[in-house]
Amino acid sequence: MSGREHGHEHAPPHHPPAPAPQARATDELEVVPGFERENLQGWIPELATEADIRAVIEKAFDYRGDVTVSRKDGSQITGYLCDGPVGPTFENSVITLRLAPSNERPSIPYSEIAGLAFTGRDTAAGKSYEAWVKKYWEKRAKGEKNISIEPEALE
Repeated sequence: MSGREHGHEHAPPHHPPAPAPQARATDELEVVPGFERENLQGWIPELATEADIRAVIEKAFDYRGDVTVSRKDGSQITGYLCDGPVGPTFENSVITLRLAPSNERPSIPYSEIAGLAFTGRDTAAGKSYEAWVKKYWEKRAKGEKNISIEPEALE
């Protein structure tokens, strides 16, 4: 018997405490790169299959600009893709666009989508954390003082 049956646990092996990390100057801290964003602005993908439509809609959810949806009836609508309850089937799934300046929110079933184009300007393009850090170090290299650590506004 190990003793566990009677409620006795073995003490874990003793390990000496890890040494405290050494403090480093801010200039020496590493910057971990983020992920690369695709430049989707202006892209008009071909939508031949349901899988194509689903994949492009997923990319459109991450896009920070307007998209133009072409319907199978020939009509088009442009707005910001803000919602899209994915149903259990392709026919039950919809996207919702936010239209400016009216703030209307029409929904379009996936099954009615003939095309989707990334037509609006990506409002956060070039404003990633990595771009901000690069600008910070460029200013610092020029000898600028009182450099703000606050990010720039997106718009």
